[in-house]
Amino acid sequence: MMKSRKSQAALEFLTTYGWAFLVILVMIGTLAYFGVLKPSRLLPDRCSVGPELECQDFQLSSTDNTIKLRLKNNIGDPINLDSMKVSSESATALSCSGSPSLSGTWGVGEIKDFTFSGCNSNAIGFVVGEKGKVAFNVKYYAVMSGPGYVRQIDGEVFSTVI
Repeated sequence: MMKSRKSQAALEFLTTYGWAFLVILVMIGTLAYFGVLKPSRLLPDRCSVGPELECQDFQLSSTDNTIKLRLKNNIGDPINLDSMKVSSESATALSCSGSPSLSGTWGVGEIKDFTFSGCNSNAIGFVVGEKGKVAFNVKYYAVMSGPGYVRQIDGEVFSTVI
């Protein structure tokens, strides 16, 4: 008789905590479903690139299908750009039909705008109002060294898609 009362108390204890645990799981699931617990919403927009270039401004646009970068030459020497490419981590490769103009010498401290147009923004999963992530690669050479001495800089843009 004594053992059944103890087992009944233990069963009621476990049942009460089980229901409370189930309610907590349902609440967390509901918050996650409605996007309240999405950590990417809490992260700030950023553009990170090496010290050679300074990212002045950036924009990821799903409506215009463009990726815009405003970069400043902090290398200390005038440079010529060899190539610029963008990529994403999505299963579908990011491709842009219009590449930015790379002609001309880029002076020390000079700021240039680069626009990649005709990008497949919807295919890689850009959604207006959500965060998007794009990696970019810049190949350059110093004017005084010549095109035989190409160097490379990698950067990343993490921003709200407009």
